[in-house]
Amino acid sequence: MPSQVSDMMEPLRGVRDGYLISLNLGTPPQVIQVYMDTGSDLTWVPCGNLSFVCMDCDDYRNNRLMPTFSPSASSSSLRDLCGSSFCLDIHSSENSIDPCTIAGCSLTTLLKATCPRPCPSFAYTYGGGGVVTGTLSRDTLRVHGISSTPDNVVTREIPKFCFGCIGSTYREPIGIAGFGRGSLSLPSQLGFLQKGFSHCFLPFKYANNPNISSPLVVGDVAISSKENLPFTPMLKSTMYPNNYYIGLEAITIGNASAITQMPLSLREFDAQGNGGMLIDSGTTYTHLPEPLYSNLLSLLHSVISYPRAKEMETKTSFDLCYVVPYTINTLTKPDDLFPSITFHFLKNVSLVLPQGNHFYAMGAPANSTVVKCLLFQAMDDEDYGPAGVFGSFQQQNVEVVYDLEKERIGFQPMDCASASASQGLHKK
Repeated sequence: MPSQVSDMMEPLRGVRDGYLISLNLGTPPQVIQVYMDTGSDLTWVPCGNLSFVCMDCDDYRNNRLMPTFSPSASSSSLRDLCGSSFCLDIHSSENSIDPCTIAGCSLTTLLKATCPRPCPSFAYTYGGGGVVTGTLSRDTLRVHGISSTPDNVVTREIPKFCFGCIGSTYREPIGIAGFGRGSLSLPSQLGFLQKGFSHCFLPFKYANNPNISSPLVVGDVAISSKENLPFTPMLKSTMYPNNYYIGLEAITIGNASAITQMPLSLREFDAQGNGGMLIDSGTTYTHLPEPLYSNLLSLLHSVISYPRAKEMETKTSFDLCYVVPYTINTLTKPDDLFPSITFHFLKNVSLVLPQGNHFYAMGAPANSTVVKCLLFQAMDDEDYGPAGVFGSFQQQNVEVVYDLEKERIGFQPMDCASASASQGLHKK
């Protein structure tokens, strides 16, 4: 059964391609930093100091940022059993005795559901092509609960929290805390699926700054007093029922009229459950389907007069880069150089992307100019899965509220660094 925790607040720290939450696991506690991912359910940590292997992770080879979890060093560590509901879930089995059969249990123990064998090893795949393999573990998780006043933070222990103890991965160098709606997810195991959570992602300029973090709030406090926010309904995909989807109706550039030729697939599903716009903190950049993506580029190019930086486009694989003036002493804010981009979601919810969430500097200024690129990308040309993805880069400086009880998501532009300072999350 889910453990009931009051409310919790954990600091999120920005890195170059996502946001990290610290998991406090085991006895004595081991602290492992993992990505906060609304696009998956499983929470996993790299296991085994020397034995953890990440294939095709060259970017991280020299970045010994992440410690690994050692189950043998924790007195409260247990292997999950083959008959548990989590084991059934991770093996995606319809038949409740499948995992124990794979584990080699006798027919007698299968029929009596008394087999004491551990859950067999599993492989878990991600939409971007990543794969992790390992075993299901249970151990004590400690979270920061909030009592009646925000300053009164208490540590709460969740015994037998279920997570993946991962020995090898493909393109997944860092662990993940799954915040989806499946039974394995962190909010689900903590009993928050009927409540909700909210986050305010720090701007990219604070990436890798250990002194500044922003709040991830889980529980009633995340959604209470948020009634004034504009909320758009969550859409339900039959193919991926544990993911969060919203409907995108239109996009506006500056003060111009909206792009009206929006594919219906961005706000509804086909019979198989394909379509919708996935909101995913585990995907860095927003992805749009063709021909919408190319239309957006054409529209932007028609209203931007700066010279194109074609070399940077080739080098970075971003499709729209410009050489723009850069001066420190100027009345013009550097962000006013580009037209605003507004997303219009279902139920008349409009979100003007905060400046810095669309065009971003690709390096240091030189000769009073800097190259900025549009950090959107085209969806892979596949007909299955989501039609688009609303990524974490475009959610910077926006309070995003997941109201799971009422199945809706709220957006409110906000200075996340200031908000987190008011909640005491900056280190002095």
